[in-house]
Amino acid sequence: MRSAELDYDLPPELIAQHPPRRRDASRLLVYERETGAVRHRTFADLPGELRGELVVVNDTRVVPARLRLRRESGGEAEVLLLEPLGDGAWEALARPSRRLRPGERLGAVELLEPLGGGRWRVRLDGEPAGEPPLPPYIREPLADPARYQTVYAGEPGSAAAPTAGLHFTPELLARLDVERVTLHVGLDTFRPLAVDELERHELHGERYRVEPQAWERIRVAGRVLAVGTTTVRVLETVARDGVLEGRTSLYVLPGFDFRRVDALLTNFHLPRSTLLALVMAFAGVAQTRELYRLAVEERYRFYSFGDAMLIL
Repeated sequence: MRSAELDYDLPPELIAQHPPRRRDASRLLVYERETGAVRHRTFADLPGELRGELVVVNDTRVVPARLRLRRESGGEAEVLLLEPLGDGAWEALARPSRRLRPGERLGAVELLEPLGGGRWRVRLDGEPAGEPPLPPYIREPLADPARYQTVYAGEPGSAAAPTAGLHFTPELLARLDVERVTLHVGLDTFRPLAVDELERHELHGERYRVEPQAWERIRVAGRVLAVGTTTVRVLETVARDGVLEGRTSLYVLPGFDFRRVDALLTNFHLPRSTLLALVMAFAGVAQTRELYRLAVEERYRFYSFGDAMLIL
């Protein structure tokens, strides 16, 4: 499949720059795969749209991982912590990468070695104490950092939020049958496609964990709703190999055989992204293109702080 097939036209003003006043006040586009029916709802209407699904969420917590630093020369530098490696070491993105050198100190960060593609192994003194790692397309400051966390966030470990979960409130969760898994979102989730053919894109893998009792509930459930693409990758990884903790580099493309995901809740994703490819694999390529065209026409809000889509 060509990467160009994941392109679509999006007016810049539809890229959400801030979250809605209430989490569950965002809009919800509902698509039924069997009938082709489409409905325009609000997220608070989600319980009424479900068919008895077990709702599975990714409970990772975003690390305050964006560190704005200064070089000893006085120049500005930035480090985005991606994943802890143990003993105070992290994998990170650092810039200006080409000007940086191993052994250089940037405040609480020591650069250890370049890993290629702007990635570095670094050592951090203490715990991360930076800003929420908002994507570059969000240009307005975030008034409340808690709005880039889900209300059910648990163990810290992510360099980006599992954004489909940002719409839930405690009150809404209480009306649903919910189970948790964990995938710590790293570079793979938001790294854009840089190849002409999707199959040539390489995933480096991200850490996940599923508790045995959680997997048993998920395994025997009549229907499972995956909240977000990261949850899909966990569920389909475990459904294939039965391993409840490790790293997954599962790459979901059109033609994929879904074994444990029956419905998908997701935000609207960037063009030429592995996330959009996953949605196309679940809903169909032509159907996803039409849904995105309709979302633009109906002025839905896109990306991290945008609206959501429920695919049944």
